Amino acid sequence: MIELIQAADDNGARVGAHLPGEIDTEALGAALARVLHPGLRIWLQGNLGMGKTTLTRGLLRALGHAGKVKSPTYTLIEPYVVSRLDLYHFDFYRFNSPEEYLDAGLDEYFAGPGVCVVEWPDKAAPYLPAPDLEIRLRTEADGRFAEICGHTDAGRKCVIELGKTLQGADPAPGTA
Repeated sequence: MIELIQAADDNGARVGAHLPGEIDTEALGAALARVLHPGLRIWLQGNLGMGKTTLTRGLLRALGHAGKVKSPTYTLIEPYVVSRLDLYHFDFYRFNSPEEYLDAGLDEYFAGPGVCVVEWPDKAAPYLPAPDLEIRLRTEADGRFAEICGHTDAGRKCVIELGKTLQGADPAPGTA
């Protein structure tokens, strides 16, 4: 069960949650799916094995995707047309230089209304647009800890709604 450690702060920019197991990481993704807005850019930060793809799997399952969800480590991108939006899952782990992002011609995805979920965004810096929402996953003694930060107005709105969802309250009207 996800344990909300830190509710949205005064400006709604940050939520923290303890994730005891893989199922809880997927549940966080499912909660995030309820509050997504078109055009969001979401950065997933964390070392190998921290649950970035697991969180994305939970998000996609909650949006209605029934197929396999894998990290696009070799393909760079996995596009999904689900529910009410297009979602693009990126993984830049294999980039040897940030210029590979430019060479791959991925800018158009980040300029459109689709939701972009990015693993290893630092590998494409400084060319990658800034995130609306950043989720940092790290190991804790008995599981994982997720710190969710909103960096833009859209990201802060998402964090506030996510905090309410994790507390059992309904998200803002029209976002579920």
